[in-house]
Amino acid sequence: MDTLVGIRGDGHAVRETDGRIQVNILGTFQIRSGNSVLDAGQMGGPKPRQILEILLLHLGTPVSKSRLIDMLWDGAAPVAAVSALESHVSVLRRCLQPGRGKNGPLRTATGGYVLDPELVDLDLSHFERLVVRAERSEPRVALPLLHQALALATGPLLGSELLPEWAETERQLHASRVSSASILAAQVSLELGMAAETIRLAQQVLEGDSLNEAAWTCLVLGLEMEGNPLQGLQALDRCRRVMDKELGCSPGPALKQAQERLLRQTSASEDDFGEVIGALLALQGTVADGASGGIGVGAGGEIADARLSPQEAGHVISGYLERVLGLVAAWLPHENFPMGL
Repeated sequence: MDTLVGIRGDGHAVRETDGRIQVNILGTFQIRSGNSVLDAGQMGGPKPRQILEILLLHLGTPVSKSRLIDMLWDGAAPVAAVSALESHVSVLRRCLQPGRGKNGPLRTATGGYVLDPELVDLDLSHFERLVVRAERSEPRVALPLLHQALALATGPLLGSELLPEWAETERQLHASRVSSASILAAQVSLELGMAAETIRLAQQVLEGDSLNEAAWTCLVLGLEMEGNPLQGLQALDRCRRVMDKELGCSPGPALKQAQERLLRQTSASEDDFGEVIGALLALQGTVADGASGGIGVGAGGEIADARLSPQEAGHVISGYLERVLGLVAAWLPHENFPMGL
């Protein structure tokens, strides 16, 4: 049971604990020690807080004073930087381990400082351990672990620390790690036949990274599994446009193979659009193999529709276009509709 041992300068009670602290640096900064809760504004100022954050990012590994000084002052340290650093560390100790002096999670190491991992329960460490376990587990075990990890990472790393360059670098690295965990969760969900979960996770990644081909692949395969070939083709088209515009390249083999399957599924439907896709496949196969009718293999390796001759395919496509243009003419004011189409 915690025992009251004094009052801090800000009026908060100081209670004796076993020295352990729980720290959140994913999203909102928070420290719990016994029944006490500290936020970013209660760490004695920006520099003490940043010292703590740097040590947390290197939990269990000593960080030298020279390295801390370089990060805190971004290569422009004052003449009395060592004294200033030691002063900030003293302030930090009073916040983290009041009444304990140097007896607590913040320890002095040779030429620097270190946080004792036995006394620090860090959310970032939990996230990393869960992801590593998931990577080594079979799908049904891995997915719950990944869900737990992603639940911890709903906010950005060091969300309270907006200015230092080192913080932004660490934030980007962690965001990449979260994205990878989300992709892994989507792939595992796909393997387990959970189409809706695959789609949700893939869309979540694409909201922040539209160039992530692994996420596009999961999205398209999830839509295919769910039985939505048309939506899968629409996603493929968006992917192709984004990658061509931003990277000057086209989707890889997995997406191209998915496109072939989705085109086949769509052409099998008995609506107008399905007939048009079938006609286009027939024409593509004819052009590719130089034959009139028969089964053709297109440039992408897809098998063309054998039921239609080139003439029949052309009639299907032209008839569809006439109907669509007729609908467009009815929707638009007459003077805005281009004649002669």
